[in-house]
Amino acid sequence: MTRLFRSLLFVPGNNPRFLEKAKSIPADIVCFDLEDSVPDSEKHNARKLIGEALKSRSQYAASIYVRTNSPASGKIPDDLNAVVQKGIDGIVIPKVNTAKELQKIVKMMLTLEKKRKTGRLSVIPSIESAQGVVNTYEIASCNRVEAVVFGVFDLLNDMRIEYTKQPEGAKYSRAKVPVDARAAGVHAIDAIWQDLNDKEGLKQDCVIGKQLGYVGKSIIHPDQIAVAHDLFAPNKSELEWAQKVCDTYVKSTKKGRGATVVDGRMIDEVHYKQAKALLDLVKE
Repeated sequence: MTRLFRSLLFVPGNNPRFLEKAKSIPADIVCFDLEDSVPDSEKHNARKLIGEALKSRSQYAASIYVRTNSPASGKIPDDLNAVVQKGIDGIVIPKVNTAKELQKIVKMMLTLEKKRKTGRLSVIPSIESAQGVVNTYEIASCNRVEAVVFGVFDLLNDMRIEYTKQPEGAKYSRAKVPVDARAAGVHAIDAIWQDLNDKEGLKQDCVIGKQLGYVGKSIIHPDQIAVAHDLFAPNKSELEWAQKVCDTYVKSTKKGRGATVVDGRMIDEVHYKQAKALLDLVKE
């Protein structure tokens, strides 16, 4: 499964109909949710439903991630125990404030992966607080992180700022997250656009996100996928970089080596798959 990040669609984990519908949704990442969209009384049921859905992994077209509850909730051990199994591509961790929090979670994942022989899962931490914004580079630099998500609503709540569609108080944080992610060598995925009826607003918001350095959008409805995919299509410089990565990596593997270096950056199989996926988009 290739890794593209133009769209990350959240699907409530306690809704069997939505989990079934997600099999045919053309998002780059479908993320089964255990957090905000699932009330406390439904957490246990959602874990069971997601576990069953993962057994049908071959029927899903997208990469499959699960969003756990936050580190502060105390629910992550139960979440991971239920969903770390064959069929899952990665974990989204909401409200990550420090690298130390994330490293602790990765250790739990490693124990379960070894026990269940799942392979190495990817991690996408979500930056949703002032502390998280300050620590984004350290968080993004942690082992297994392939992207970070910007979460605007909880950030504004943490900053005691009322939400508007283009909140002034979030501009610095929204701009900082992709800079820190790029410095750490990973991708950044922009926050959701909440108003499902304002398609023009979604388009404008995607344009701003693209200009800030985001590679995709968190979305909450399948109707938003086409807009995100159109506006986060790779540009010329991204395609040139992807071609260089593919050419260099193929040459390296022919010489019996795996990881290699392109313009001073370490490149491995994951980077190669991401680069090839971008090039394949142009051929479609």
